[in-house]
Amino acid sequence: MVSNTKQPFISVIIPVYNIMEYLPRCVDSVCRQTYENLEVLLVDDGSTDGTGALCEELAKKDERIRVFHKENGGSSSARNLGIAHAKGSFFGFVDSDDYIEPDMYERLVQAISEKDCLIAQVGRDELDENGKKLPDVCNPPKEMYVYSAEEFLRELLLHKGDCSFCTKLVCRSLFAGQRFPEGVLNEDFHLLVQMLRASGGIVSLPGYGYHVFYRVGSNTRKADKEDFPRVYADCVDNADMVSKIVEESYPGLKKEALRFGIFQRLEYLLHIPVSRMNRQNGQYGQCVSFLRKHFWGGMISPYLSAKNKRNLIAFVIAPKGSRQLHGKYFARRFL
Repeated sequence: MVSNTKQPFISVIIPVYNIMEYLPRCVDSVCRQTYENLEVLLVDDGSTDGTGALCEELAKKDERIRVFHKENGGSSSARNLGIAHAKGSFFGFVDSDDYIEPDMYERLVQAISEKDCLIAQVGRDELDENGKKLPDVCNPPKEMYVYSAEEFLRELLLHKGDCSFCTKLVCRSLFAGQRFPEGVLNEDFHLLVQMLRASGGIVSLPGYGYHVFYRVGSNTRKADKEDFPRVYADCVDNADMVSKIVEESYPGLKKEALRFGIFQRLEYLLHIPVSRMNRQNGQYGQCVSFLRKHFWGGMISPYLSAKNKRNLIAFVIAPKGSRQLHGKYFARRFL
């Protein structure tokens, strides 16, 4: 049911998969928003533990909740199905492990109206299973700040900005012809960078409105040994993608883009299994070649740390040996 009020109607899309214990808290935090002109789309991504039935029960308690069931295809495919059925003029996204502050969407709507922006974001904190606050990944501003598209891209390239769609409210128009890439990881970064040119910028709010909950065995955030190569391989692909965007639209960010490209490849080489460091792995060879080609640019970069530069030297000289030493160091560290 779409409201006829003058307030923007928001669609909050929640991908759901085998999350019975935490889903009620997540959904309740959205339904209790001080901004009531919204709908909640629960997209059951092929759950096998009764979560699908729980979604239906939750929908009976609030007419604003709509439920969709689909075969398992991952978070991006669930979000994309939600987008296809959403009625709102703005979209929000919440992961089913997490929960949000009661005034989050009210603050975001006010910021969008006040600053005439298409995207607004709020800060997020991260909590472990015991409720202990983890170190911030991104620091929210001390007061409201409007980033230009180029400024925000620079923040992302320096790993200071927040690419998560969960902390944001995004105008529907930005999704025209755009969807979350499926079958890859780091999909939020990929889509947000594509959107920035059309967004006109992002208004960022102080404080924390979104709470990321890390739990053992999380389906939305687990990273086992099989995931690591894929995670970092997708990061390298994103580095190539954003490098082209910088070349076409933001030439003033070439140094930051080089830093990003080197950093992402170092992360890949630090985590790839040694068994995959061979000629048959084209991405491995491409990473080493890139680092060697841009070695001096990296060494004089003001944006790479001393540790980054030490790793750069090591992987340019002896990639496989450096990876083996790194693996032994961490093995000893966690004994």
